[in-house]
Amino acid sequence: MQPEVQRACGVVGRCVRSVCAAAWAMGRRARGRRFQQPPQPEGEEDGSDGGRKRGQAGWEGGYPEIVKENKLFEHYYQELKIVPEGEWDQFMDSLREPLPATLRITGYKSHAKEILHCLKNKYFKELEDLEVDGQKVEVPQPLSWYPEELAWHTNLSRKILRKSPLLAKFHQFLVSETESGNISRQEAVSMIPPLLLNVEPHHKILDMCAAPGSKTTQLIEMLHADMSVPFPEGFVIANDVDNKRCYLLVHQAKRLSSPCIMVVNHDASSIPRLTVDVDGRKEILFYDRILCDVPCSGDGTMRKNIDVWKKWTTLNSLQLHGLQLRIATRGAEQLAEGGRMVYSTCSLNPVEDEAVIAALLEKSEGALELADVSAELPGLKWMPGVSQWKVMTRDGQWFADWHEVPQGRHTQIRPTMFPPKDLEKLQAMHLERCLRILPHHQNTGGFFVAVLVKKAPMPWNKRQPKVQSKSAEAREPRVSSHVAATEGNPSDLSELESQMITGAGDSVTAHTTENTESNEKKDGVCGPPPSKKMKLFGFKEDPFVFIPEDDPLFPPIEKFYALDPSFPRMNLLTRTTEGKKRQLYMVSKELRNVLLNNSEKMKVINTGIKVWCRNNSGEEFDCAFRLAQEGIYTLYPFINSRIITVKMEDVKTLLTQENPFFRKLSSEAYSQVKDLAKGSVVLKYEPDSANPDTLQCPIVLCGWRGKASIRTFVPKNERLHYLRMMGLEVLGEKKKEGVILTSESAASPEQPEDEEDAKQTAQDPCVPDSIPGCDAAAAEPSR
Repeated sequence: MQPEVQRACGVVGRCVRSVCAAAWAMGRRARGRRFQQPPQPEGEEDGSDGGRKRGQAGWEGGYPEIVKENKLFEHYYQELKIVPEGEWDQFMDSLREPLPATLRITGYKSHAKEILHCLKNKYFKELEDLEVDGQKVEVPQPLSWYPEELAWHTNLSRKILRKSPLLAKFHQFLVSETESGNISRQEAVSMIPPLLLNVEPHHKILDMCAAPGSKTTQLIEMLHADMSVPFPEGFVIANDVDNKRCYLLVHQAKRLSSPCIMVVNHDASSIPRLTVDVDGRKEILFYDRILCDVPCSGDGTMRKNIDVWKKWTTLNSLQLHGLQLRIATRGAEQLAEGGRMVYSTCSLNPVEDEAVIAALLEKSEGALELADVSAELPGLKWMPGVSQWKVMTRDGQWFADWHEVPQGRHTQIRPTMFPPKDLEKLQAMHLERCLRILPHHQNTGGFFVAVLVKKAPMPWNKRQPKVQSKSAEAREPRVSSHVAATEGNPSDLSELESQMITGAGDSVTAHTTENTESNEKKDGVCGPPPSKKMKLFGFKEDPFVFIPEDDPLFPPIEKFYALDPSFPRMNLLTRTTEGKKRQLYMVSKELRNVLLNNSEKMKVINTGIKVWCRNNSGEEFDCAFRLAQEGIYTLYPFINSRIITVKMEDVKTLLTQENPFFRKLSSEAYSQVKDLAKGSVVLKYEPDSANPDTLQCPIVLCGWRGKASIRTFVPKNERLHYLRMMGLEVLGEKKKEGVILTSESAASPEQPEDEEDAKQTAQDPCVPDSIPGCDAAAAEPSR
């Protein structure tokens, strides 16, 4: 190479390196500016002011403000005429406004009315004459169509909540009560599907696409409508295809402490058909209620997910239609005759809505029909479903009929996306019974709901796969039962289902024998499916091991707490097959049945509530296990010993002080506690109906009776909840002393204990929780 060329190459190389270095430095400075911005809270499910947050950041955060315009969106929906004439401008204006925040008070807990009373008479009253920046604050209003005033909406944004001390206190109340499971911050329209399911406590429910879990919690509440029944006959199986989102689902469900919820991880379009044991024979599990809230393009969520403005195209709907139809079909197959299935999307597009329903009704051949639910939610404004629509490609090309679609687009546009051509058949479908909620009618998001009732088995399931009883299975080879199940079922789904029913991969007799032997060795152990049966993704779950009847672990517990003979000990389980059992969980007998009969078909993420925790020094107190607050409301009806009845003043003392001495309790409580042996206790408050100004809901707390003092084991947010319900304003918490400061304790500060009492406290037996207000093993990962 010539020297001149070498020099030129060197100059060019240096220039390129300089440009790259400058670009890297600019990027670093931009990232630095981004990180210096105050952290913005992530959008909740209600997504109250997502649009405004992005707008405020502007270019400062490295992103331009999103313009809330999409000409293709407007052209598409104007052509489809889903918005009534003369309302288009209102419709578009409402889409550009931030979504109001909405909250729902959990309805099944006995103190829901107390929370409502507290909200209306304290927090809402304080907002009535409040002004922030010269603007009058709007007081929250109840949703007119939600029963018993248990759902409210407000236009307060997070920015406004931070500006006034009164509003900040209200915000703190919402956050704390949400963590306790007493309030759910949920978008208004997403509350509709569970209401239309008409759930009864005995219903078996499948939630097919459940995460993040707000609708699932509604279903759990409905199961526990009668709080005097600790174990309703029904249950909820909540499924999601995304392993990580399943753990979000677990977190939501755990707040309600129900033994009737199971979280599983499957593709909803091929969720396995389960079997249960009925009087010694296996029967297919059909669900009484199914919630089918499918993945969708989400153009009804533009008010909270402002990215939709920029990304929206009809291609999203065309790509999702097939999946939505497969999920709905799978749900219909597993629905019991006479059962009800709700199909819902947060999309306004008929391709995802009426097209799916019409295709499902057509292929059901009369087995399904749309229910008329127009009178079930009085006060809710909705538009009837449409019976005529067209399909548009992403480049704006319209097709009114499948026959107009060119061959090259047949993989993208399918026949089921169009309305049926037979007008008589179309009319008989009654698509007008579908509900479409438009944002401008009641200041909500956009939504679509259809309620389907099953009148007969689906046509391809007329001959249900035979399921052998246990005795028959023992007599006949498994191979023949597999053949009998699949014979005469030409459907591509049936063969798969029959394999699932008789046991995954049981076409080879050798494998079956192997599995039977291993099941005999590990009776009552419900582990994850073997890898050769099902490919697992995400985290490997611990097994679910039911406590055997002859386990020596249980009699000391039974004796210590004087458990009632009706206590369902067979429903106790642990999550380990070896070593010490540290936590004991409980499920309903119906979920136990499901777990034991389907461990090879399902990937179970979580089920059961924690009822007992091992205490490291528990053996010296006659019982190695102490009560867990998470499951106390389920367990309490069976406990006949170690119950201390306390008054309201006692509850205040116990919740605001870490280790109050016996003498600080009322004389009635003192007389009960002084003769008790050391160990775990139940603290029960019964409301006084003669004094309506006091707290009018029962409270059950877990505690520990020490040598000279007593303490509660209640999570912090739950403590704060009970204190608020008793009218105490929580001011803060002293970290070292573990004392919660309230308006009363601040007015009359505690006198220090004498040295002798302090020495006695130090000698009190220590239980695993060293942090006040935390339950045992609270630091462990959520199972």
